[in-house]
Amino acid sequence: MKYAFANRVRHLQSSAVRDILKVVGQGNVISFAGGLPDDDLFPIEGIEDAFSRVFATGKKSLQYMETEGYRPLREVILERMRNKKGITGFSADEVLLTTGSQQAIDLFSRVMLSPGDVILTEDPTYLAALQVFKSYEAKVIAVQSDNSGMLPDDLEKKLKQHKPKCIYVVPTFSNPAGRVWSLERRKQLIELVQKYNIVVFEDDPYGEIQFQQDETYVPLAALDNGQHVMYTSTFSKTAVPALRTGWIVGPFQVIRMMSQAKQANDLHSNSLSQQALYQLCCHFDLDAHIQHLISVYNSRMEVMVRCLEQANLSDVRFVKPKGGMFLWVELEKSINTTALLTQAVEKGVAYVPGEPFYAGVAQKNTMRLNFTHSTPEKIEQGMSLLVELLSSESAKKTVPIGTY
Repeated sequence: MKYAFANRVRHLQSSAVRDILKVVGQGNVISFAGGLPDDDLFPIEGIEDAFSRVFATGKKSLQYMETEGYRPLREVILERMRNKKGITGFSADEVLLTTGSQQAIDLFSRVMLSPGDVILTEDPTYLAALQVFKSYEAKVIAVQSDNSGMLPDDLEKKLKQHKPKCIYVVPTFSNPAGRVWSLERRKQLIELVQKYNIVVFEDDPYGEIQFQQDETYVPLAALDNGQHVMYTSTFSKTAVPALRTGWIVGPFQVIRMMSQAKQANDLHSNSLSQQALYQLCCHFDLDAHIQHLISVYNSRMEVMVRCLEQANLSDVRFVKPKGGMFLWVELEKSINTTALLTQAVEKGVAYVPGEPFYAGVAQKNTMRLNFTHSTPEKIEQGMSLLVELLSSESAKKTVPIGTY
């Protein structure tokens, strides 16, 4: 039968990352492809205790709840944002709990983007966000960026030229490039959005996985007057992904509209998970757990970087990450990482080609490597296979491009 799908489905595309994971899962492949935390580091006992405490509260814990989410958890999130991020001036009514921060991107797009609206992004940027924007028939335009963030001159030029509906950025440990915006660039962005009265969507899923503890990365939301920045984050990288709990905070008018869209979509996100996360925050040392994650992930990143540096490959450029979960690698121009992936999987190692992450002209000689889900031993084995493959395509010298 030929089904009469809505016109908008022509904009739906399968995720390149998910497609790769399906292939990798079918064989004995060392995967640097997924953006996965390490299962062995999940706080199992803390999660078990949290759920036990929820069930001990009685039958009410199993009932429907308000669309905005479990209010005690929203209060805890506000407190953590104040203490950890310097984000102040918001109330619980300006916090919406979502099914992961991915749903926050979708709900924001649903209430803000009409077909043909322009949204500005970094390049490269988060693949799944690009998918959402395009599914709502928005026009995504890339702003020229470097390792310190969007270039202010090009941003202002495109603000004037395209009159965008909003700007989407991941200024701290971005996916895929791992960039950390400088404080100057953050302030310049805020000055421009206030000047042109544009909404910014700040995506911060990795901000707490920070390796350089003596540095401070101020969120855009902490620099704004509370009118222009929507800030979203998630518990998926710091607690466990399966609880599927994220949040978004911002101006009440936008949060209220997103809440109404969410009510029509799913009434509310998983209330048991929200209550368990509240108990986890109250009775488990989440900050100590995050520090342990940071220590482990930092050491794994160092192993991956060392493997690349010692390989002495020709014309390979990367930036040593200061946090997050990914290493972004640029190879010599002649290498097409999408075309090379089949050979890599046959060899026993997987990565994500960089091409799908671009809103503008794609650099096909790029790849994203995840270092959080593999042990140091697996990283060394996988990188040995990858280096061997790349050695057949390139010469003999590694050229790091600095540090953020």
